[in-house]
Amino acid sequence: MIREVVSDCVHCGFCLPTCPTYVLWREEMDSPRGRIHLMDGLLDGAISLTATVATHFDRCLGCMACLSSCPSGVRYDRLIEATRAAVEDEVERPLRERLVRELLFRVLPYPRRLGVALRLAPLGRALPGRLGAPARAAPRWRRAETIPALTPANGEPVARVGLLTGCVQSAVFGDVNASTARVLAADGLEVHAPPQGCCGALSVHAGRLEEGKAFARRLLDAFDGLDLVVVNSSGCGSHLKELGWLLGDERAATFAAKIRDVGELLAETPPRAPRHPLPLKVALQDPCHLRHAQRLPLSIAPALARIPELELVEPAEQDLCCGSAGIYNVVQADAARKLGDRKAANVLATGAQIYASANPGCLVQVSNALRRAGRPLPALHPIELLDASIRGTEAAALRVSARR
Repeated sequence: MIREVVSDCVHCGFCLPTCPTYVLWREEMDSPRGRIHLMDGLLDGAISLTATVATHFDRCLGCMACLSSCPSGVRYDRLIEATRAAVEDEVERPLRERLVRELLFRVLPYPRRLGVALRLAPLGRALPGRLGAPARAAPRWRRAETIPALTPANGEPVARVGLLTGCVQSAVFGDVNASTARVLAADGLEVHAPPQGCCGALSVHAGRLEEGKAFARRLLDAFDGLDLVVVNSSGCGSHLKELGWLLGDERAATFAAKIRDVGELLAETPPRAPRHPLPLKVALQDPCHLRHAQRLPLSIAPALARIPELELVEPAEQDLCCGSAGIYNVVQADAARKLGDRKAANVLATGAQIYASANPGCLVQVSNALRRAGRPLPALHPIELLDASIRGTEAAALRVSARR
């Protein structure tokens, strides 16, 4: 199947202007087209999977901008995941890099461990090079707010939905989960948040396929019997929508069909709760895994448009990744920093009072870049704006209480 997908690429080059690493370096092998050339060579036996070849795959952010720009419909997402799995199996990385990667996957998918790591992060920022990269990429806040197992609907329930609370999301953005449950319930959805673990997205995107599949299989059991499963983290959502292909069974495909991005669901749900004015100018950055992988550009915008006096503006270069990309801002810190600074400059150029994005990695990455620029803006998930509007929170109070 991978051979057939590689053959779909006609090497037209439409992907080049939207690929962050090609934009940075203008190197053919660091573009989707170039990486597919390498994959073709590996399949033919013309080249070997050396450390040098693997470097070009490692430099890919997996942002999937190439998916929405490709006229041939090449499934680059499936190609890069399969290729990264081969890299993890066959390429011997330097010891320091192996230690950093192992540390990340011993911590990130486990909220309690991540909470401890975040408390220690200030000490780790002084470590040199890659050893200190995880701490330098970490957020400066911890909001591990828990939500009830059941949030009753406002009035007669429209549906019974499960909420993916996530691993990084629950440890760093627990307040986003709480806002999500309140907004959905206010508009008539009965929200269930059962005990659950990591969905496996981080592992799969990094080439640790079997680990990611094991996480995903455990998740299926947690949401049995619910109408839909709502996701407020775009990377997790795109991963879960592909579970039918990834796990290759009917149960996974049925589960994948129930996945809804929170913006996607709210756009098709008539509002019940009144919205109060929020006179704010908000720069809404579209996460790559919504815009490209899920093909849901600005999915939350219709719901935000229901908030009186809220002004939405889009930063320039929406199609270009901010550099977060799972663990990318740790293992490819220099490239990630350049992309983050570029995104922050585009956000600031809008003159917005608040920065918003529907993905935890983007919020952390761009917030760090805004802080480096000396202009830290309040950083919110868009669902928090809806929650504030429904609850009648004053705009000034929201700005003061927001993370930066």
